[in-house]
Amino acid sequence: MAWNVFKFCSALRGLGFVMLLLVLGVVGVTYYAVVLTNYGPELVHHGGGLTDVLVALGILFLFHALLVMLLWSYFSVVFTDPGSVPPNWKPTLDEEVGEASALNPSELSRLQSDPSNQRIRVCRKCNQFKPPRSHHCSICRRCVLKMDHHCVWVVNCVGALNYKSFLLFLFYTFLETTLVTLALLPKFILFFTDRDIRINPGSLAVTVVAFVLDLAFALSILGFLIMHISLVTANTTTIEAYEKKTSQKWCYDLGRRKNFEQVFGTDKLYWFIPAYSQEDKARMPSLQGLEYPLRPDFDSNAS
Repeated sequence: MAWNVFKFCSALRGLGFVMLLLVLGVVGVTYYAVVLTNYGPELVHHGGGLTDVLVALGILFLFHALLVMLLWSYFSVVFTDPGSVPPNWKPTLDEEVGEASALNPSELSRLQSDPSNQRIRVCRKCNQFKPPRSHHCSICRRCVLKMDHHCVWVVNCVGALNYKSFLLFLFYTFLETTLVTLALLPKFILFFTDRDIRINPGSLAVTVVAFVLDLAFALSILGFLIMHISLVTANTTTIEAYEKKTSQKWCYDLGRRKNFEQVFGTDKLYWFIPAYSQEDKARMPSLQGLEYPLRPDFDSNAS
């Protein structure tokens, strides 16, 4: 009898909560190293002159501003539903297939074996129709609209409704970790060059740990961020990047501008915050994939 490994995927939920605590732990260590150990005291005691005070003030301002955006984006990903298929959702009319409301999920084998019905998809596990670009998550045990992947770091799937927040989380995390790395670099160098360094051993250890952690996160997130930027410009998810044939034009590619707007919205004032304007919220059904036509060769100029 075949062993179905996917039935154990739900155990990853517990790992996700551990990862959430790990993220908060890294934030706490970094905050202690930057604010309480190094640049906070410099700002308070004025030990290095006006220039050092201004540098400390600038670093602390940028650090707190990026930290607010980072945490806002992070918890938006955690607590925002990535997009669920509405109950009893069915495909729209298709002139070749007829009225989709007359179709039954039990006819899955017939529908999927017919080449003309490629865009009519039924989830075997949920036993219901699912829109184009949606996938079933074995961890969340449901279908997710425009699913990109399940991320244990956010204890949630990344899909149509929280993909923007996820990208902003990556963006602000990269900026924050880069800032911390550059800010702590002089302290890190001082640790190896000054034998008479005057600092509490515990504080020095936290500074070194924070520098190494943030440097590692900055380098790893940079590659991840570049990958997702390329996916956004092509209107592709991580799952679709492995499924589609690279020799054919991707049918959902609307051009870089419209591909970007599908994720970030059309209002420029909302591009850098994990929220949408009222106008973009009204367009959510199309962004989720609920209004995509059944045929894959749809008009690429449609919004």
